Amino acid sequence: MNRLDVDFVRKQFPSFRFKEVVGNGFFENAGGSFMSKQVIERLSRYHNQRRVQPYWVFNSSKLAGEEMDESRSRMAALLNVSNSSLHFGPSTSQNTYVLANAFKDLQTDRKVIIVTNQDHEANSGVWRRLKNFGYIVKEWKVRKNTGSLVLDDLIKILDKDVCLVTFPHCSNIIGEINPVEKICELSKENGSYTCVDGVSYVPHSFPNIKKIGCDIYMFSTYKTYGPHLGIMYVDENLNRLLPVQGHYFNAKDPTKTLTPAGPDHAQIASVAGIVDYIEEIDRHHFKDNEEIATHLKAERIGKLQREAESEILLPLFNFLKQKKGVKILGNMDLAIDKKVPTISIDIKGDVDRVVQQLNKKGLMAGSGDFYAVRLLESLGIELPAGVLRLSFVHYTKSKEIDSLIEALDQIL
Repeated sequence: MNRLDVDFVRKQFPSFRFKEVVGNGFFENAGGSFMSKQVIERLSRYHNQRRVQPYWVFNSSKLAGEEMDESRSRMAALLNVSNSSLHFGPSTSQNTYVLANAFKDLQTDRKVIIVTNQDHEANSGVWRRLKNFGYIVKEWKVRKNTGSLVLDDLIKILDKDVCLVTFPHCSNIIGEINPVEKICELSKENGSYTCVDGVSYVPHSFPNIKKIGCDIYMFSTYKTYGPHLGIMYVDENLNRLLPVQGHYFNAKDPTKTLTPAGPDHAQIASVAGIVDYIEEIDRHHFKDNEEIATHLKAERIGKLQREAESEILLPLFNFLKQKKGVKILGNMDLAIDKKVPTISIDIKGDVDRVVQQLNKKGLMAGSGDFYAVRLLESLGIELPAGVLRLSFVHYTKSKEIDSLIEALDQIL
């Protein structure tokens, strides 16, 4: 099957059965996706049957620990990394906070950190604050006409004093996919670490982290059909160099060095449901499901997801492009390796009215700055009104796009 079966996909999401969602169109997926039934079932089972402290010898506790370990090993396989390089935290914002605190005390002669003004503030502000602890912060600025990050601009500030380059895999405003492998390659050649914020990219395709070549990769599971957690990959060699942020007696366990306090056990256990979901979709579309590695399943399902998203993005983009009084932010390249289905438009401060009108028509969307204030300021967007953001994922149907276009045509 070479096309995504969206009807089958939607059967995996109980939300589509309830009146709050049925017949409506959900276009705030960049803020959080619906949860798959596989995750819900695991979460429910844990709360009902395993609600004890894990890792003791009695059976409910033993099973609780095994389910948490299963989530770690199966998510690691999905991302093509080792089990011990994966860290669970309460959110990506919290993970970056802890990570920056570790870098604060890192023993290194390199004292420059490169940040961007394209990022969500979670992957920018914590690093910028390290200027108070002996680091020099340099900003890789977006081009003001597009909001794009250009490699030539990075090369100009990438020198032997740079310790870390931190940047988004994909912008949560303009939806542009950055050349992450090339950025990591350039940084590695320079002897610098890389930290990739994948929050806005992973809902559309789980990455092969080994192939990317980064030292740190982060994303949020509540945007990838799961619970409200942050998942962080940290290269094991780098982890050994970073000062321990957890309890001192856990210093020899690499999965605990960057976890001051563990997140909810039930939510960790339910993360395996995300992998269940990907494997269920793969099983439906491919006959050799049992014969290939999990990360290869993720790659080919990601390709189907991206193709389905790209197909229904085109009519929305073409409509907005010709609409008077509407400015689409970002690059106009819609290739699946260049853009995810997140479109932000500037309608000169009128966004709240538009969101309210869309809501009356059963179309759910959001407006504001979406924690990317620096990017919107660089693009000259009026704040605090911000932009209207329209974002969807692979479970969105083409008829929902049609309804959105019809509604926007009337409202705008």
